[in-house]
Amino acid sequence: MASIYWKDKVLTLSDGVELVSRIWVPSQTDGPWPALLMRQPYGREIASTVTYAHPEWWASHGFLVVIQDVRGQGSSSGQFKGFIKEASDTSETHEWVRSLKDCNGLLGTYGFSYQGLTQLIAKPGTKPPECLAPAMTGLNEKEHWACDGNAFWWHLNIAWGLQLAAMKARRNNDSQTWELLRRSLEDGSYLRDGPSLLSKFDSEGMALKWLMNSEGENSLWQKYKPLDSWLKKPMLLIGGWWDPHLNGILDIYKKAKNVGGKPELHIGPATHLNWWKEVQKTQLIFFKKHLQGLKVQNEKKNNIHLWNISKGKWEDRNETNYESSCEHNSWNLIFNEGNLSDSRIGFLHPSKASKGVVNIVSDPWRPVPSIGGHLDKQPGLAERSSIDNRNDVAIFTSEPFSNDVCIEGIPLLCLKAESEQGSFDICVAISRVSANQETVEQLSTGFLRIRNTNNAKNSLREIHLQPLLASISKNESLRLSISGSAWPAIGINPGKADEPCGAPSSNCLVISIKMMLSGSNFRILPLLSR
Repeated sequence: MASIYWKDKVLTLSDGVELVSRIWVPSQTDGPWPALLMRQPYGREIASTVTYAHPEWWASHGFLVVIQDVRGQGSSSGQFKGFIKEASDTSETHEWVRSLKDCNGLLGTYGFSYQGLTQLIAKPGTKPPECLAPAMTGLNEKEHWACDGNAFWWHLNIAWGLQLAAMKARRNNDSQTWELLRRSLEDGSYLRDGPSLLSKFDSEGMALKWLMNSEGENSLWQKYKPLDSWLKKPMLLIGGWWDPHLNGILDIYKKAKNVGGKPELHIGPATHLNWWKEVQKTQLIFFKKHLQGLKVQNEKKNNIHLWNISKGKWEDRNETNYESSCEHNSWNLIFNEGNLSDSRIGFLHPSKASKGVVNIVSDPWRPVPSIGGHLDKQPGLAERSSIDNRNDVAIFTSEPFSNDVCIEGIPLLCLKAESEQGSFDICVAISRVSANQETVEQLSTGFLRIRNTNNAKNSLREIHLQPLLASISKNESLRLSISGSAWPAIGINPGKADEPCGAPSSNCLVISIKMMLSGSNFRILPLLSR
């Protein structure tokens, strides 16, 4: 076979906008071939190689690979406005790719994050691709792209918004602005100056829009709905336990199942940008099966494949009885006010009634830092002993387990909490504590922002944490940690309902949070329940 080569081609859309694609062709003598399409805003030359194999690798396996610059990005004309135009642009692009002389009419799609969503939305009546492989993405702008429990993803989305703003500056040949934005990311000043930089250099950008939406109660959030005919096609869904879009992948899985689809779900030891090495082979086999007719030997019958964080191995689940077969645990929160050794240490117990009152303080000058999880600057597992030693963190620890315990699903904390201030946050982490009590390995985090305390005095708060699968071994314990901040994953709550959240400032109040534990509960919901 002749060597792989690439070429650039232009699609002129019905509104006159020109979309530029780079196409990798397996050879000049064989073909035509099934096409793999990725539509992305970061430049076709990059081709998401931060997470995916280079297009030449895919082409070497007999695929025509098409990487397209979405409108207003890369070399494509038009104005970039986020997801708004992607449905119509996707529809026209699919028709165009199928018509290419090097394409045999079969089409598969791949890509993660923004490139994941471009696979899923199209104009009604559009012919679906033969198969799809969305990764690390979601359909709900608020819940899957911008916020956890109404709290804006501060570090993550400010940094992403500045990346898009820098790309805009480069398109405008404005190297000075590009350098300014890049420097803010390198020196960390974006955590403080990010909103003003976005307002100045990308006032219509997605990140700033989401930040502004998160500050008020409104219905401006967009939700995208894939066509049922697309959801029914073979679909490979890839998620990571420390990826912020994991709930979006679970939502897509449920939507596909609800319309009669048979999606394949893999959730592995991955952050947004750092995946497990076998994932390329998994995707390749999927595309070869559905686009090249590969007969897969010893194919697994189970469609749900989950990585056990603690055991470091894959576990398969039978989708037909998955929820009923899972073990879902529950604990109550107990605090003894007469504890002489520590004023903020409590216990998790499976049967004793929750009781007690715990007070913690959130000091904006010395906020409790974020660590690991799905939103921190260094996501993943983390050792948090030093954080739990702070007196502004309440901790509840179980007795050492007499048997191994599996924690699988969505952790949910329900408790009554209030503050004399007009606004406050509840930041939660769960960890496994070693048998010798020397290490505290954080497994999952969750957040809730309460902006108007007058409307919800003494109400039961619900904080959903990041889904997970982990095993707590015999003689180890489970710990729940609660604080009033998690900076810089989440912006500092100023304590005032009408003040924006963000970097620590002189406008931020010291916030006292009172937690009434009676009726509180910590439990694990089924993975596909939300």
